[in-house]
Amino acid sequence: MSAPATATALQHVNLVQTLPHARRKKIDLWMLAGIVIAIGTIVAGIAYSGIRIEFFLQPTGVLIVLGGTLGVTFITTPRTALVRAARGALQLFWTPPENREALMEEFIALSKTIRPKGLLVLEPVIDQASQPFLRESLQLALDARNRLELQTMLEMKLRLVERQGETDARVFEVAGGFAPTIGVLGTVVGLMDVLRQFSNIASVAGGTGTAFVSTIYGLALANLILLPSAQRMRAHVAEQFETHEMIVEGTLCLFEGVHPALVRDRLNCFLRREEQRA
Repeated sequence: MSAPATATALQHVNLVQTLPHARRKKIDLWMLAGIVIAIGTIVAGIAYSGIRIEFFLQPTGVLIVLGGTLGVTFITTPRTALVRAARGALQLFWTPPENREALMEEFIALSKTIRPKGLLVLEPVIDQASQPFLRESLQLALDARNRLELQTMLEMKLRLVERQGETDARVFEVAGGFAPTIGVLGTVVGLMDVLRQFSNIASVAGGTGTAFVSTIYGLALANLILLPSAQRMRAHVAEQFETHEMIVEGTLCLFEGVHPALVRDRLNCFLRREEQRA
């Protein structure tokens, strides 16, 4: 191997070693704790009131509320958007933590490498970048002809990712709006069944309570699952948007050949106050 080739290979190895490893996804214990607390306290409250849990196990109400809500969601949401929203909801349990300080150090390492050699030195290590959006941004930096073109493409991608996240959250928000109404529909069906037995006062009293279980199902589905999921997705999108803005700024710094010290200054403002360095 020739001397220039050996030097290039060593630079490649050194740069890969300085880059952080891809973020590992971990179960979001905070979200699981919220689910356990919400369900646990409701079950405990029901048990404390003296009402048997078996009273709330009504197959008719479950069928009407779950089936009706799912059907309405199919009507209001295109198939591709629904599948994407479902995947987004599942990812909430496995979201990797946002470490912007490590991301800043990654950009500083890249800046130190490309200043003497130029952007093309990034090509062999793009796949080693810690985030998908970062990999896409670095590839665009290699393909862009000028700063304005690069900034336009990055901002367009940024808006598209934000819009997709809002669309995913909207799916759950719409479903959460329909669930209580469908629960009331189940209650009406139950009351109609009660009226058929109006001559039996004991059956009417028990049947009326059973009928209102459908309303409880609708309210619980909306306020414990669907609407919180929508808000959680929006919060995740907002946090991710700030990280992506940081990636856009860092990529522009690399494209301009900004000094590593200035890269740190420009990216430091994206960190939380307790993470910022003087």
